[in-house]
Amino acid sequence: MTAQERAMIPTRIEIIPSEGIVEKVRASVPLSTPLTVTCLPHHGIARTVQVAVELSLLGYTVLPHLTAHGLQDRAQLSGILRDCESAGITEVFAIGGDGPRNSGPYGSCLPMLEDIAELSGGRISAGIAGYPEGHPSVTGLDLLEALLAKQHLATHVVTQMCFSVPKVLDYVSLLRREGVELPVWAGVAGAVPRTKLLSLATQIGVGTSLKFLTSKGALAKRLLSGDKYSPAPFVSELVAQPGSISGIHLYSFNRLDRPSWSTAPDADDRATA
Repeated sequence: MTAQERAMIPTRIEIIPSEGIVEKVRASVPLSTPLTVTCLPHHGIARTVQVAVELSLLGYTVLPHLTAHGLQDRAQLSGILRDCESAGITEVFAIGGDGPRNSGPYGSCLPMLEDIAELSGGRISAGIAGYPEGHPSVTGLDLLEALLAKQHLATHVVTQMCFSVPKVLDYVSLLRREGVELPVWAGVAGAVPRTKLLSLATQIGVGTSLKFLTSKGALAKRLLSGDKYSPAPFVSELVAQPGSISGIHLYSFNRLDRPSWSTAPDADDRATA
């Protein structure tokens, strides 16, 4: 596959709402690059939404992550949706969340999705998560049933970080067989030091991928050439399968280098103060 063909695959970058990230994005990321802002337990939803709103007002297309377990009540969700709509945000990414559940009404993602649709009057849509390698605390059957129950309220599926092309393709095939027709975006780790990547892979439970990544296969060698992981060979192999995935969701860990398969941005395609 040529570089031009790889560049045609839509790619968006997930960022962590750490201190100074808005300025870092503005300085190095083209406005034409879609972004998502993750929600970590130690940051909380308010921080995620604040960063997403600031970036959207600068001109970026942004999807904030909303975690059901992190919401205190329906009123908080309503306020978040109003803030998003006021800033021009039209889509969010909705997950149950791995952190401890608050005392709010959302024990899972489904009721939150229902309220997002109702409270926004359908003006804010939502993506949902998929798990090619399963989830540490949920069975595969329960994951599939939950996804089937949510798909009428969602626009697309984003997979967990994965390092095995066959795993991703098998997962897409499974969804199609079971009647899930939503577009699937592949969750791909950005270019990070190998030691950090292996540590992260262990933490999120992508065991099969981790074994693949540390094997001696040809693709694994290309992915881990030197001391730094490069996602480009993985993406090339993924997009070589027509009709399998709709885009790349790049977990950047706030390393904001332009993906090698993306087209070069215009020099003035940056947010201004």
